[in-house]
Amino acid sequence: MSGRREEILDAALAIADERGLEAVSMRALADRVGVTPMALYRHVKDKAALLDAMVGRLLAALLPSGTAEDQTWDERLNALAHACRAVTQRHPWAAHVLFSRPAVTPDAVRAVDIIYTALIEAGVPEPEVPRLERLVSTFVIGFAASEASGRFAPGALDPRSRRGRLPEGELPGHNRLGQWLDLPVDLTAEFEADLNDIRRLIEAAARRPSSP
Repeated sequence: MSGRREEILDAALAIADERGLEAVSMRALADRVGVTPMALYRHVKDKAALLDAMVGRLLAALLPSGTAEDQTWDERLNALAHACRAVTQRHPWAAHVLFSRPAVTPDAVRAVDIIYTALIEAGVPEPEVPRLERLVSTFVIGFAASEASGRFAPGALDPRSRRGRLPEGELPGHNRLGQWLDLPVDLTAEFEADLNDIRRLIEAAARRPSSP
């Protein structure tokens, strides 16, 4: 990546951190780096390409800095999942753009390839690897997005706390689980438990015979 393009992406990330993703525009970016909007097009061809490049920059932070040969497949997946959650905690707007943009830049594709190779090493039949990669990615990014948006905030999981008390029997599942829904949620412990469930699902997929 050229130094100028790197400067442009740094500026785009800074604008998103300060004012949200909706504030990132070619004009705002040009003002931040001190050039005309037309000058940006030599480095980023349009807004869509800018968003793709921002995704690539975020996913680059998930890539291991050294060799991962001494890690097992599940350790590599865990490390990637925790790195993704950490990125969205630092940049709350990032979960939306990670969900909405495809992995098309080199760094983004490398992040996906880490999941592919981990699943292959786990013994998942190759025809099942793309599907399970989508499941893993959707869980990790979805959890991060829910956390960043406040969907997992205390009380948010029980709609009674926001919509008033509904008539008895209206929500039988909620009424039965009320004592558990009111408990404080340790999101880190829940994330770890979910990753363990994902690992068991992958191991189960590895034991199934491959479909023709």
